[in-house]
Amino acid sequence: MERLAGPSSIDKGVASIAYSRIRFSPRKMDTEIQRFYLDKTVFVTGGTGFLGKVIIEKILRATDPKHIYFLVRSKKNEDVKTRVAKWMSQPIFEALLKTKPRALELMTPIAGDCLEPDLGISDADRKLLAKEVQIVIHGAATVRFNEPMHTALAINTRATRLMLQLAREMHRLEAFVQISTAYSNCVLEHIHEQFYPDNFTCSVDTALQLKETLSAALLDNMTPALLGNFPNTYSYTKGLAEQVIQGEAGDLPVCIFRPAIIFANYKEPSSGWIDNPYGLIALIYGITYGVLHLLLCNYKAHAPVVPGDYCGNMVVASAWETARNAKKKPVPTIYNFSPSNKNIITFGDLKDKGMYSGKLVPMTKMIWYPFLHATTFPWLFSLGCIFYHYVPGFLYDILLRLSGEKPRLVKAYRKVHENVVALFPFNKKTYWFNRDNTEALWDHMSTEDQSVFNFNMENMNWDDYFKSTLNGMRLHLFKEPPTTASLDHGRRILSRYFVLHCAVQVLLVSAAAYLIWLVLSVFI
Repeated sequence: MERLAGPSSIDKGVASIAYSRIRFSPRKMDTEIQRFYLDKTVFVTGGTGFLGKVIIEKILRATDPKHIYFLVRSKKNEDVKTRVAKWMSQPIFEALLKTKPRALELMTPIAGDCLEPDLGISDADRKLLAKEVQIVIHGAATVRFNEPMHTALAINTRATRLMLQLAREMHRLEAFVQISTAYSNCVLEHIHEQFYPDNFTCSVDTALQLKETLSAALLDNMTPALLGNFPNTYSYTKGLAEQVIQGEAGDLPVCIFRPAIIFANYKEPSSGWIDNPYGLIALIYGITYGVLHLLLCNYKAHAPVVPGDYCGNMVVASAWETARNAKKKPVPTIYNFSPSNKNIITFGDLKDKGMYSGKLVPMTKMIWYPFLHATTFPWLFSLGCIFYHYVPGFLYDILLRLSGEKPRLVKAYRKVHENVVALFPFNKKTYWFNRDNTEALWDHMSTEDQSVFNFNMENMNWDDYFKSTLNGMRLHLFKEPPTTASLDHGRRILSRYFVLHCAVQVLLVSAAAYLIWLVLSVFI
């Protein structure tokens, strides 16, 4: 079977395609989904992000596509070529390259930027994509909850419109997957797999018109009025992107994938793989590090966490299902992806399982014994942060200054608290996600496809999952090897901090008792 290698160089703004003939050994495609992807050309946006890497890796490892194009923007200190070189050296591809050493030669970066009015894609690359692409997976987004409105509208909403316009030029298009979020309609507590245009203060056309006509500063000042009941610009602009799909997809073969809170991978390509601390993962990171001890959270609320590899599998499967039903379903199908109602986990369960698993594989870099308390009262959280975080942080920073190091903990706590407050709208109450389309997709898959592209949350073993997640965090975020020596070292540090933690508790209780005795002695 012949394959085409990607470009040997990238000019600024243009992915120059210099194909050379190489040969891969033919591999029998046994399942329907694998046969669907055989010799297909795929275009992925958001491919440099966590989920994008998971999706690309799975397509390359489990199927035999002809080619994968992926959108890459240059950064302040890195051009596209440099970013791609770093991207290809990531640990997520290690398992893939063991079985397919030349798999990444099927990748071609397309220079672009979703902030740009034309996606920053050159005319030559647009023609190339229009000619070759059959499957589009649009996952590019800014996931910062409080991104300035003008930026969030450009990346999350306008870019979706521009991607649909580009898709209309793709004459061979078979499937377009829009990656949204289960919280795109979080003004509701019961969210079905349908569009909700009435949730917004204005139409998507009006919002984008404001983006084009007003200055960035003026638009950002209008944020509270535009948001209405939405908690942040992320959920608002992702919801507007769904309105773009509803109004402009037309006869294109489109579906929307709405994942809940994406966590570390469960099984593939390696157990517990995660590449950066973000969202809820950042909080768990802070807890295991011994920094975060007070949380704004309702432990009784359901925690709709889903593994990254399950999300990747479902994206791959939903493209197949969309192509299969392109002529049967004129309205885009929406897939809510959250834990099964038969296998629910609460934030209290998440805390208990995470704390238990974390103490089995303690971090050697922790700075205090991991423990956590929570409240649902913002005022109490603000007050408690003084005693739980700022006072210990101030003392820790003094020790850093005395040892000649730069103080950092008090400053870090300000960012941690911003993250905690930003997450509170999503963990203060239970959201119910209807999963009829998701379960129907699972039922339509063959037994073989269910094995290769598993996303069945009904059978999720939460204890095993959090054990793998904490192992993965230790390895990939803390960079601590899973060796016996390292684990033993972590356990010794944990035991030492536990003794200190108990000693501090005794001192605090004794001091409080002494103060109470002094007060009572005055009146008795």
